[in-house]
Amino acid sequence: MNSSLTAAAIYILIITRYLVTSTHPECSIVLHLREKETECKLKISAAASRSSSNTTTGCVMEWDGVSCWPAASEGQIVSVLCPLLLLKPQTPPALITRSCTVRGWSKPSVPYYEACYSEASDGDEEMRTEKNHFDTLKLIYSVGYGVSLAALLIAGLVFCCFRKLLCTRNYIHLHLFATLILRSLCVFIKDSVLFADRSTDHCTVSTLGCKAAVSFFHWCVLLNFSWLLVEALYLQTLLLFTFTHVGKLLWIYAAVGWGAPSVIVVIWILLKKQFDDEGCWDDLESRLWWIIKTPILLSIFTNFAIFLNISRIIVQKTKSTHVMQTEPQPYRTLVRSTLLLVPLFGLHYVVFALFPEHVGVKPRLYLELVLGSFQGFIVALLYCFLNGEVQKEIQRTVRKWWPEVKTNVVNLPTQEFIP
Repeated sequence: MNSSLTAAAIYILIITRYLVTSTHPECSIVLHLREKETECKLKISAAASRSSSNTTTGCVMEWDGVSCWPAASEGQIVSVLCPLLLLKPQTPPALITRSCTVRGWSKPSVPYYEACYSEASDGDEEMRTEKNHFDTLKLIYSVGYGVSLAALLIAGLVFCCFRKLLCTRNYIHLHLFATLILRSLCVFIKDSVLFADRSTDHCTVSTLGCKAAVSFFHWCVLLNFSWLLVEALYLQTLLLFTFTHVGKLLWIYAAVGWGAPSVIVVIWILLKKQFDDEGCWDDLESRLWWIIKTPILLSIFTNFAIFLNISRIIVQKTKSTHVMQTEPQPYRTLVRSTLLLVPLFGLHYVVFALFPEHVGVKPRLYLELVLGSFQGFIVALLYCFLNGEVQKEIQRTVRKWWPEVKTNVVNLPTQEFIP
């Protein structure tokens, strides 16, 4: 299945399976056993109704958590095969036997764990290694989102306190900061709702709280990608239409950034409730996932196309501005100008956008979860704390209240080319 793959997609699928479900590392096994349990209980009910008027001896049909044992007479020995889903690859099927005694069914001749997974110690070690890896990954992205949240709150406070900074460009930056804040918050909320209790079977849990957490998560991710798209569209508009009153387009940008994701998520929730109301609504194999995935992909590739076009325009401006110069300074400025657009447009998501989710899982996790978690901090740093306008306004305020204090301004090197 192709993926954006946004932090949303990988986070829900991979972390749920490996990071927090040490009892059930593969949800397919859990769901298979639940299906077999349902079938067995139906057989037990049917057998009970047929023999309700008769006195039965021996052992009745029984579900032991893994296999459905048929009814047997006293002294009879019954064998079943180890379920294929529990077998280690290239391990021959093993027989497990039980005897029907006067006291009922005996214990299995061989425990399922030993019969179905002969190299238990290797399996334990592999599971511990995977769990430690994802625990470390979770710690890193939690720190990243925490740092981003703090930086974005400060950056937003700076823009709100210094009203002179609130031009159209910084209004759009402020909206992007807000979506990055929401994205950081929704990660912590979803962690606390879904993964606080590690004993919970996350493969089959289906509560209003977990569905709401996943829905809120998707909404925040869509908001974030929508405002990344708005940032790209705004910059493209400035470069193409110099005399356009872009301030009048702010309402259109707001509709794209806030309205479209809200409508999409509401449609997705209604369809999930009607046609696919299973689990915590975090199934990425569902066809309804395309309702969320498609606008994310459109945002990613639209931003990438705009990035290429803006890079072309910057190259042209660099050549025309420094046509008589031979120093490498214009090209260093060109590199800085284009690199600064990477976090603003979310271009790091392009790397794995068209790859199936099973390709390069670990590099994908580090790129989209770890780098994505620090995206808010990088954006706040580049477009607020290192912004020349912001620094000059802070310098003016400092001089007003403390005239004896000396201040220096560190300007971004790209203001000549990026509005």
